[in-house]
Amino acid sequence: MFKILKKEKLNEQVVLIVIDAPFIASKAEPGQFVILRVDELGERVPFTIEDYDREKGTISVIYQIVGASTMRLAQLEEGDSILDVAGPLGVATEYKSGAKRIAVVGGGVGCAIAYPQAKKLHSMGVQVDMIAGFRNKDLIILEKEMKAASSDLYICTDDGSYGYNGFVTNKLKELIEGGADYDEVIAIGPVPMMKFVCKVTEPYGIMTLVSLNPIMVDGTGMCGCCRVKVGGKIRYACVEGPDFDGHQVDFDELMRRNSTYKEHEKDHVCRLTGGVR
Repeated sequence: MFKILKKEKLNEQVVLIVIDAPFIASKAEPGQFVILRVDELGERVPFTIEDYDREKGTISVIYQIVGASTMRLAQLEEGDSILDVAGPLGVATEYKSGAKRIAVVGGGVGCAIAYPQAKKLHSMGVQVDMIAGFRNKDLIILEKEMKAASSDLYICTDDGSYGYNGFVTNKLKELIEGGADYDEVIAIGPVPMMKFVCKVTEPYGIMTLVSLNPIMVDGTGMCGCCRVKVGGKIRYACVEGPDFDGHQVDFDELMRRNSTYKEHEKDHVCRLTGGVR
């Protein structure tokens, strides 16, 4: 059992929890994730490790309430326990050697994954430009934390209600054309966003790393659900990723695979309990 030590609602649909998990905290690195199961009847759900504290033995996870499992997780309060938390899983992010300036681009809840990347790079002395995109002002999360973890933070909103009025891709292109000499760009968020970030950087030959979010089940590469096509070859995101060269990723195939069960999820009935899960 893994106790929830802190719970914080970041906006109406996004929640941060701090979990007592000393072993995972002692090994975790930016880019890795955990798979948790709320209770015996719960499904296995992957979540990126948003932050970790080796001294306190804790990890932080940020999730969006979008389905039955995250609804069940949201019902737990401080002092309650999660049945299973397995990790750290995946390969820790490998940064370009000798990089002096890197842009970290996050979209929506993906900023929870982008933040530890910026924090790590910033601690290494790299100049970090963080570009964080949200649909509107009410959905912004981690602004204070992202500002502390970057040299410059650019908040973008689709509707212009806060910060830069426009998409993260527009801001990124502006910075590049304005003379920002990036050694690397790291993009994390919705698949279409990552795809178009790569389209922005490709003409400039800027190495671009993306964190992929395919369907996952076991997190060990055995089920094959997390397979993605990178450079024309099948790769398994849970054991070979989740980070890949964005210019080599087949994003269209990834989007098709991620929508495979969309219709079934609307009225799925659990065969074990007879209830909607």
